[in-house]
Order: sequence, then C-alpha cells, then structure tokens
Amino acid sequence: MTNNFELDALLICRLYKARWQIELFFKWIKQHLTIKKFWEHSENAVKTQIWIALCTYLLVAILKKKLNLNQNIYEIIQILSVSVFDKTPVNQLFMNENYNNQKLLPSNQLILFDL
Repeated sequence: MTNNFELDALLICRLYKARWQIELFFKWIKQHLTIKKFWEHSENAVKTQIWIALCTYLLVAILKKKLNLNQNIYEIIQILSVSVFDKTPVNQLFMNENYNNQKLLPSNQLILFDL
C-alpha cells in the first residue's frame, strides 16, 4: 500500500492507524476472552462465539463493579464456574469465607523433598 503513489499519504496513515486498532482489539480478545479454539470455522460461527465470550466477559465485569469485588475477573469466572449448579445467590458466593481466604489456608500438598 505504501508503494501506491496515487493515494494520499494522509489516507495511508489513517488506514495503518485503523489496522493497528484492529490488531489491538484482537490482542485484547486473545488476552481477556480466553477463546481456546473456534468450534466451527464459518464466519457466522466465529462471530457468534466471539459475541458470546464478549457478553460473558461484560456481564462478569458488571457483576464485579456492582458487588464491588476485590477478585479479578478470572477469579470471579472460576468461582462462578464451580458453582454453576449451586442455588446460592451470586452476591453470597463472594461473601463466602472459603473463597475470600482461600490463599490464606494451609496447603494440603505433600512435601516430597526436604529442603
């Protein structure tokens, strides 16, 4: 595109800037939506899967904001995924001491080697 001397330099600059924004968007998708693989490869299936992942991410972000949670979004998703079939209200899930103090509990991991 930069070898096309018929196009205005400002237009080429805008096109590269728009392309960079698209690259940043895909980088964000890879980092935050954790789509491991696409179930189908048609245009509609890929768009649908991205929209579902984006909506899920936004719902969790809204939940984090509304409940003023300290956990990051990944931790919130993990807690929600293990309690999908639990009838506990969502706001009570994050008040549970087991989730909040999980890092403070002693590990049940056996020590294989003495240091």
